[in-house]
Amino acid sequence: MTSTTFESKPLRTAPVVPHGSLPATTYIPAVPPFRAYRPRPERWWGLLCMAGWLALWWLATELRWVPPLFLPPPDAVLRAFGQAWHGDIQGGDPLWVHAQWSSLRVFGAFVLAVLTAVPVGMAMGVNRWAQALLEPVLEFYRPLPPLAYLPLVVIWLGIDEASKWLLIYLACFAPIALAARAGTRNASAEQINALRSLGATRWQLLRHAIAPAALPDILVGLRIAMGFAWTTLVAAEMVAATQGLGQMVLNASNFLRTDIVVMGIFVIGAIALALDALLRWLERWLLPWHGR
Repeated sequence: MTSTTFESKPLRTAPVVPHGSLPATTYIPAVPPFRAYRPRPERWWGLLCMAGWLALWWLATELRWVPPLFLPPPDAVLRAFGQAWHGDIQGGDPLWVHAQWSSLRVFGAFVLAVLTAVPVGMAMGVNRWAQALLEPVLEFYRPLPPLAYLPLVVIWLGIDEASKWLLIYLACFAPIALAARAGTRNASAEQINALRSLGATRWQLLRHAIAPAALPDILVGLRIAMGFAWTTLVAAEMVAATQGLGQMVLNASNFLRTDIVVMGIFVIGAIALALDALLRWLERWLLPWHGR
């Protein structure tokens, strides 16, 4: 048998450089702080796109690509706005009266939904008995369109304001409650265990850990619910309403006044955009740390 011998080789070590004597070309780059990627749309491009759509609308009506009965020209919509503002349309009420009634119905039902849906959603997220009791009902009625249970609401509450408020309230309740339930899962186990080790009660856990963690999802749910509220408004004001933007649009469609219909759509969209901007400002004010 032959024996194999291994030669020991000296280990290669990096040269030792005394402290403070690094070469001039050696440097350690600074690591930039981490920021979540949040693309910001260019406002100028948005304005240019909007101007392009308006120009296309004017061109389509000027060249008679679309009959005025189906798409009125922009100047006809502006004249309809002036007539509606002074009340020179069917019904006789000025435009600001219709906008006032619609905003009152939407905002009132929305506030009631926030005050009730947020506690219900958070209770479903932290208590399994509340989830077992409330989640089946919520998941059952959430996919239903408001027009499906509109006749039942009229039978229960009549044709007064209560039926309209309830219809908008039900449209807002589900998305807010689901958002609040999903947001309760954002609280980390480390936060919960740290507060428990300090002797925190359940109310203190909910107030100092679960509620702040759920707030981003709740605010997103509020924005979604606001869109559902304005979507349901027209259906709610179809129930024997005499004032309201939805009633004004519906009444104008009966007389084939498409200029008033388009004008009402723009007014509803403008008010909805203003309320959405208010909610986004509220999100930036309450959550300056979110996404940073």
